[in-house]
Amino acid sequence: MTPRQSRLLWLPPPAVLALTATMMWLTEQQASHWTVSFFGQQGIAILIMLTGLALMLLAVWQLHRARTTVLPFNPGKTSNLVTNGIFGYSRNPVYLGDSLLLLAWAVWLGNGLGLLWLPLFVGYMNRVQIGAEEGALAAKFGADYHDYCRRVRRWL
Repeated sequence: MTPRQSRLLWLPPPAVLALTATMMWLTEQQASHWTVSFFGQQGIAILIMLTGLALMLLAVWQLHRARTTVLPFNPGKTSNLVTNGIFGYSRNPVYLGDSLLLLAWAVWLGNGLGLLWLPLFVGYMNRVQIGAEEGALAAKFGADYHDYCRRVRRWL
């Protein structure tokens, strides 16, 4: 973990998620001319949201079963490397779930301009949070973690 990354980890991922969702809402409020409505919009948003929540809950359940930390604020406290189940498809299923929640929110709001916040969220998470976590996991689990990274993609 670089010193810059450790300074930025004070902002926990749920706060980054909430901040991004708030910015999407403010964008919708200030640029309502970009807002559209379509048949099934709320149903699609709810389906995406439920998929994201299910993915997150499955990941948290697996981490709990492996008796390792679920909280990403101090990645060095990880006690076990979880590589099976949902973690066999994504190294970051909770953040993937967060992204789906933001996508669901964007669909619910119906504001195309608000969607621009989603890649900013993913970029921030990649550079700061995931970067710090990967550094800590590589230091702790060495070759096992590097092998896992070769087999499983960061997001999907």
